Amino acid sequence: MNKTVLITGATSGFGKAMAEKFAAADYNCIITGRRENLLVELANNLNRQFAVEVLPLVFDVQVKDSVFNIIENLPSEWRSIDVLINNAGLALGRDSFENANLDDWETMIDTNIKGLLYVSKAVIPLMIANKGGHIINLGSIAAKEVYQGGNVYCATKQAVDAISKSMRIDLVPHRIKVTAIHPGAADTEFSIVRFKGDDQKAASVYDGYIPLHANDVADIAFYCATLPPHVCINDLVVTCTAQASATTLFKS
Repeated sequence: MNKTVLITGATSGFGKAMAEKFAAADYNCIITGRRENLLVELANNLNRQFAVEVLPLVFDVQVKDSVFNIIENLPSEWRSIDVLINNAGLALGRDSFENANLDDWETMIDTNIKGLLYVSKAVIPLMIANKGGHIINLGSIAAKEVYQGGNVYCATKQAVDAISKSMRIDLVPHRIKVTAIHPGAADTEFSIVRFKGDDQKAASVYDGYIPLHANDVADIAFYCATLPPHVCINDLVVTCTAQASATTLFKS
């Protein structure tokens, strides 16, 4: 019987790459996102290419009622979730604290923290009923080091780090693993979103070195999820070779 993975924010970047990676290994996939056209396209591609079952769920993790209504009403055949990957998240802006946009702050808090909490709170009862599971939370190197202009984004990812540690302690009696993966610089839609569609500014972030790619992080998540039942990678920071810290990059 195929295992099932639920991946939030699956329409692009890490989430899409993870869906492809797990589907290639015969996992049935519940994929979520806000962009229905991209989500349905991905679902069709996964089903056609890998012959697995795929359930696309269109909702925004920021909207508490939608999250709980949809997950609590999953069809019976989709209620055995082996792996939850809390991938949905974003950064908005690189302004200094005094100049930052309050709407940007609230969107990051509502997505990166509250969205992760809502989805986890809705899925965990299913894992407890199934006597086990694995939650993988996508953090950031910003969870470990604050940098100039990072302010609330860094705060949200440090919250993900703390939440992951708390989850691990509270859920260990239920045989639920918790892994936090903290990527450094990665060439996805991340910078395009952060710089609000400024492609030139986003591309300049990756000039002069080879950053991580979505498939790199997908491979790591899959490795963590497929270790023996008695093994859990708790916390993992991963960067490209050119990056030594949140602010140290060697550019040729």
